[in-house]
Amino acid sequence: MAAPKKAVAPKRAAKTSAPPKAVAGKTSASGTPAKATVTKTSASSAPAKATTRKPTPAKKTAPAKKAAPAAVTPAKAASAKAAPTKITPAKPPRNESHTALVRRARRINRELGEVYPYAHPELDFENPFQLVVATVLSAQTTDLRVNQTTPALFGKYPTPEDLAAANPEEVEEILRPTGFFRAKTKSVIGLSKALRDDFGGEVPGRLEDLVKLPGVGRKTAFVVLGNAFGRPGITVDTHFQRLVRRWQWTDATEPDKIEAAIGGLFPKSEWTMLSHHVIFHGRRICHARKPACGACPIAPLCPAYGEGETDPEKAQKLLKYEKGGFPGQRLNPPQSYLDAGGIPAPPLGAAIPSAPAPGASAPGAPAPASAGPAPGSPAREAG
Repeated sequence: MAAPKKAVAPKRAAKTSAPPKAVAGKTSASGTPAKATVTKTSASSAPAKATTRKPTPAKKTAPAKKAAPAAVTPAKAASAKAAPTKITPAKPPRNESHTALVRRARRINRELGEVYPYAHPELDFENPFQLVVATVLSAQTTDLRVNQTTPALFGKYPTPEDLAAANPEEVEEILRPTGFFRAKTKSVIGLSKALRDDFGGEVPGRLEDLVKLPGVGRKTAFVVLGNAFGRPGITVDTHFQRLVRRWQWTDATEPDKIEAAIGGLFPKSEWTMLSHHVIFHGRRICHARKPACGACPIAPLCPAYGEGETDPEKAQKLLKYEKGGFPGQRLNPPQSYLDAGGIPAPPLGAAIPSAPAPGASAPGAPAPASAGPAPGSPAREAG
């Protein structure tokens, strides 16, 4: 009977000793071979120590893994606030191909077309004669001031024949608010005489004839051709020159060279509306002294982003005309402009209303238009 008991004892010892070996093997496999001696001295405490030490490396690595996202989060927040700065790398390289330039320029024009679908010439006119005279008068002044002055001029001299026979002193008095009124009087009377004597009292519809008129250059001629005759032309005024150089469409500075360079980037059929889009944007958002970069809809496409105010709230206060809640330049604007929220300009002698839009930079107390543009009003910027 004693033999069976002795036989059973070794089996039980083998069973009890097996787990420590297995645990020791697992412990060494986990990368902690130095701790195997602990399992030999105390088998009952080994699993506890093994379980307590297994999480230890995990605890050390886990904070490191969690710390990485925590460190990235502020950077993401900072980059989100300064997101427009990511536009800087979009600056076209010096070796930009002509094809890439064409694509970039046309994309900007498409974007502007969506922002200003109501873009139009901002001079009031009813016929080609009124348009050519108004365009000549718009030199060195705003379209607003011209629009406030021409009703009296055309009311008294409705045709080229009437203006050609006018008393210069009387015309000067009417044109005085536009500035340089003596030179402008000479130009409008001179071009009226040319229309009467050389073109039968009609405004010609050809570029080579228009530029022969006193005071009429290529810019004025293209305004008349594009908006009175529907013939494509690029109007290279101060706004147009400034913006196309900011966008790096050309580095030319002379109007005729700018006209040629930009004309090569767009189909001829788009020239007139391209001019309106660019000029509208230059007057409302992309100002000469302080562009409203933070409120610019084409900021991601602009290589000059950052030259102006980038804070959205501050930039919003720089917007002019309908974008800032101010009156426009035309006393009789197109219906599409009114539908888009545009406000007609007040007539000469009327008060210039303040901007109703919240957050817009409203002018101070309204001043009579005849006394000059109110400080902060859109009329402060020429053109």
